[in-house]
Amino acid sequence: MNLISMRETSKAFIEDILKTAKKHEKTAREKKVLSTLDDKTLGILFFEPSTRTRLSFQAAMRRLGGESIGFNDAHFSSSAKGETLSDTIRVVEGYVDAIVLRHSVEGAAARAAEVTTLPVINAGDGANQHPTQALLDLYTIQKEKGKLEGLTVVLAGDLKYGRTVHSLMYALSHFGCTIQLHCPPSLKMPESIVEEVRQKTTVEEVTDFTQADVVYATRVQRERFADPEEYQKSLYVIDADVMATLKKDAMLMHPLPRVQEITPDVDLDPRAKYFEQTFYGVPVRMAILETLMEGKNP
Repeated sequence: MNLISMRETSKAFIEDILKTAKKHEKTAREKKVLSTLDDKTLGILFFEPSTRTRLSFQAAMRRLGGESIGFNDAHFSSSAKGETLSDTIRVVEGYVDAIVLRHSVEGAAARAAEVTTLPVINAGDGANQHPTQALLDLYTIQKEKGKLEGLTVVLAGDLKYGRTVHSLMYALSHFGCTIQLHCPPSLKMPESIVEEVRQKTTVEEVTDFTQADVVYATRVQRERFADPEEYQKSLYVIDADVMATLKKDAMLMHPLPRVQEITPDVDLDPRAKYFEQTFYGVPVRMAILETLMEGKNP
């Protein structure tokens, strides 16, 4: 009934979401409206900034015929007056049929799920997890590469604080992918995640992208650093020269926003798929909303 973490999400659920998303892609692309959830209201509670996740959830709910309410700035909610997250959830559950929550605190979505019987969807909790992003990432890879099984995927950039790559690690492990990690020493993937995923598939550290079928770049997140000097040391750039080292049929992804880690000239490279990736968030989130609001479990 909830989607909190990819760590607890089954391969069968993932495959069901991808199959349902494929069914909805034409509707999303043509901007049509169905009646699937026309009697439902989605609560979108974002305590952290968002463009793609929030708007694609709103678009997804609209495409399914439903409505959405909520806020995208905690300063305009009662949390600014000191209201606890638990109380906010208990209040909002009286207005909606499901809740999408983004919060700066790790475990916030799990806490929300403890105090409501409504479906709770984690739209990012601190540096922990972002499961709906991982699902749209898998859908993008499957669409562009024609498969998920057996690919070599490089996760690059901020692997320590990057919740998107934490979720994607668990998701890729279901499909026998070789996962390569490319990052500064200060931003390594948490060892607990590496150890767990290594029980299911190959995980290795690399210094280049030459073997990759997929390069998944991430932003080095200034907001997660207490030390500005550490942040500056961690920056990296993918430009035309780096792209020249990739295989001809490789693809470059990024959850966005980017800052300076991918130069604008790379946008012209047909292997750059990050804008297609953002679109796929709509059919995938349509699939998630339809599935969870109809009572199926991950």
